[in-house]
Amino acid sequence: QVQLAESGGGLVQAGGSLRLSCAASGRTFSSNSMGWFRQTPGKEREFVAGISPSGGRIYFADSAKGRFSISRDNAKNTVYLDMNRLTSEDTAVYYCGADRVPYRMGSVRITEYDYWGQGTQVTVSS
Repeated sequence: QVQLAESGGGLVQAGGSLRLSCAASGRTFSSNSMGWFRQTPGKEREFVAGISPSGGRIYFADSAKGRFSISRDNAKNTVYLDMNRLTSEDTAVYYCGADRVPYRMGSVRITEYDYWGQGTQVTVSS
C-alpha cells in the first residue's frame, strides 16, 4: 500500500522554526516531484513548496519565499520542509503529495498531486 506520512508539526511561538518530514512507503517517489500544501478550516488546500525529482529545482508560494526551504533524501524516500520565522498565518494542517506525472516539475495545483498523507498540524502562537 502506497502511503505518505507527514510528521514534525506542533505548537511553536511566532518567529520560531519547525521541520516537517514526509516519509513515503510502498513505493519510491524518486521519479516524482513532491510538494507541500497546507489547509486551514473553510479554505482550500494551498500550495506551499515543491521540489523536482532530483532536488535540483525548488519552487515556493510567495508566502513561503525567503522563510521556508524544501529538500529531499531519495535514499530515505523522505521530503522535508524547513519553516523559519513562522507567523500565526502559517497555522494550518500541512500535507505532502507526489506529482501524478513522473519527472514533471513546477506543479502547484492540488489536482496535479496524489497520494496525500494524513497531514500534520502546525500551530503558531503569537
